[in-house]
Amino acid sequence: MKTYFRPTGFVDAPFGYDGQVQRLAGGLTWFSAVEIIERSGGKRVSQRLLPVSEIDTTHPLWARLTAPRAAIQLGERTVRFSEPSVMAILNRTPDSFSDGGRHATDEEAAAAAVAMAAEGAAIIDVGGESTRPGAAEVWEQDEIARVAPVIERLAKAGVAVSIDTRKSAVMADALSRGAGMVNDVSGLTHDERALETIANAGCPVVIMHTQGGPETMQRDPQYEDALLDVYDWLEIRIDAAVAAGIARDKIIVDPGIGFGKTVRHNLEVLNGLSLFHGLGVPVLLGASRKRIVGALANEAPVDRRLGGSLALVMTAIGQGVQMVRVHDVFESVQAIRVWRGLRDAALSPPTL
Repeated sequence: MKTYFRPTGFVDAPFGYDGQVQRLAGGLTWFSAVEIIERSGGKRVSQRLLPVSEIDTTHPLWARLTAPRAAIQLGERTVRFSEPSVMAILNRTPDSFSDGGRHATDEEAAAAAVAMAAEGAAIIDVGGESTRPGAAEVWEQDEIARVAPVIERLAKAGVAVSIDTRKSAVMADALSRGAGMVNDVSGLTHDERALETIANAGCPVVIMHTQGGPETMQRDPQYEDALLDVYDWLEIRIDAAVAAGIARDKIIVDPGIGFGKTVRHNLEVLNGLSLFHGLGVPVLLGASRKRIVGALANEAPVDRRLGGSLALVMTAIGQGVQMVRVHDVFESVQAIRVWRGLRDAALSPPTL
């Protein structure tokens, strides 16, 4: 029997609720109840809601839900998880689903990244291989050639950079040129040397869930229970990373919206995002402009999915997600700042 804790019953502020609410992962969100799920043989056998006042606070999952997440250092930039932040997408690919081929030269790509940093992005995630459904694998040297000049320019400008890759050779090259973090959509499963590369570098890493590679991941993906299966897979990958020498406080998880999941699977994961705080590490969500927005919004094309993408951003941070990966930086940062302003107002004690 395995037990899961999913925080729920979110409130704006703790005032007037002494002993009835708990701060989530040291952030700006408080929860008043926990959905306790028990699973055996792959199936849920029970689920119930308990107010936080009745939770066994000695349970290991409680400590994972409530402990503040350690900040990470990317070059000169400290990224904190006490409030939500934005990771900006910069693709150096001709065939990415949304912005493939948009930045034709290294100079244009670097300028776009600097502009996104100025708009409020905490990290620029640079990728040289499309991982959209059906995409073919790119030779590692071609991938390096696409991203290396941009990473060097951004590092010299003091911009925090993450390398979006599945390949250890690309990781190592990017880190040597000034990237401070690795974002691996395969969850460190594609390249057997990836774990060692990151452990030796001592850098933060995003471990993302996927079922299959880009070439095959959308061919009839199957789950017993999408939300719990993704959680279990990420837990296994975290344990593998720690066993390989990667510090737990440098691990971030991403449930992988659109990677080996149907619309229904994605919805199950999105509606249960707060469950992933039970892993005890920061949570990142990358759902910007993805297929799920079109599926829920009259098949809107990729370039008309801003509203839906912002809805997913707000859904994520409302459940305590610490970072969102987006194409539309200005609009996403603005939405988060307004949310933060509302939160700050709610944190002013009421006068009697």
